[in-house]
Amino acid sequence: MKKSFFIVLSFFLAVWFCSCANGGDSDAVQKKGSSGKTLELLVVADNNIYTGDIKELIDSIFTSPQVGLPEMESKFDIVNIPLSSFESTEMFKVHRNIILLDVGPDNPDKVYMHVDEYAAPQVIVDFACKDANSLQANIRKYQDYMLGEFYNAEHRRVQKAFAGMKGYDVNEAIRKKFAFGLMFSNEFSMAKEATDFAWVRKEAKDFGIGVLIDVFPYESKQDFDENHILDRLDTTMKHYVPASADNSYMGIERRRDEAGNYLAPIYSKVVHFDSSDYAVETRGLWRAFGDFMGGPFVTYTILSPDQKRIVMLTGYVYCPRNKPWTKRDLLMQVESICWSLQW
Repeated sequence: MKKSFFIVLSFFLAVWFCSCANGGDSDAVQKKGSSGKTLELLVVADNNIYTGDIKELIDSIFTSPQVGLPEMESKFDIVNIPLSSFESTEMFKVHRNIILLDVGPDNPDKVYMHVDEYAAPQVIVDFACKDANSLQANIRKYQDYMLGEFYNAEHRRVQKAFAGMKGYDVNEAIRKKFAFGLMFSNEFSMAKEATDFAWVRKEAKDFGIGVLIDVFPYESKQDFDENHILDRLDTTMKHYVPASADNSYMGIERRRDEAGNYLAPIYSKVVHFDSSDYAVETRGLWRAFGDFMGGPFVTYTILSPDQKRIVMLTGYVYCPRNKPWTKRDLLMQVESICWSLQW
């Protein structure tokens, strides 16, 4: 594995930042497109390494259930190949998400991250550890970092694909209306507009996906409170997003059990958006009131750079059969649209 462009993450030393291979979009454009299915992770490790506690640890991180979905779907689908196959086969080297696991007494006990090394978008995390204990410690140390970088690669893949079939009319309408940009493909159309609201969607034979854009003045930190976000979503959906039956409308699944817990849990966390001082991600399920429809949603509540506006981007999925599509993969598409935000 080349070490020419990398971020060195050391188990024993401080983190060193060296010239990473994502140093310019022009470099990435010249590289071939990466391969791999949506949310597929290639684990390169020989059978004597990818076994026992190490395999259980990798699986617990990357194949644990994705939160906020109505059915159990893993975060990633893992494909395992030996190191010899990776080194001898070009097809494997251009996979989008790769973990390399190597254990040997001469290894430096370091972790190297390569961005767009053989293809773009691509993230390779290379573990070079002296023994199994060190490998497990490093995996645990950088598990959240790896998840974030692999998700970033997935977002970049969708955005790159959409850029190749850019929906100029929708994208330009969004830019003129809100003074920021989002990347939609030409398969999306404007379903509804209001003064500070837009609903953009794609309706296919087996599924429907879309993004709700809601912009309003920033008043206080309370705008990022979970209940405030859910209340705002419910009001906006009821007002602007009808379901298929008469007098039906979209809303958040907020029913509770006798103990007061949500029947469908809501998940919230702080996330980082470029040029924004604060943003919150909220996941859960939506339902149609007065109709039999529902599915997962993800909302990003984002403070504008001038701290005068809140931009609420909500991606949703309706996919009743879940085959040949999965809700997880479709949700990744609308997530990637939200993450394409450019002020």
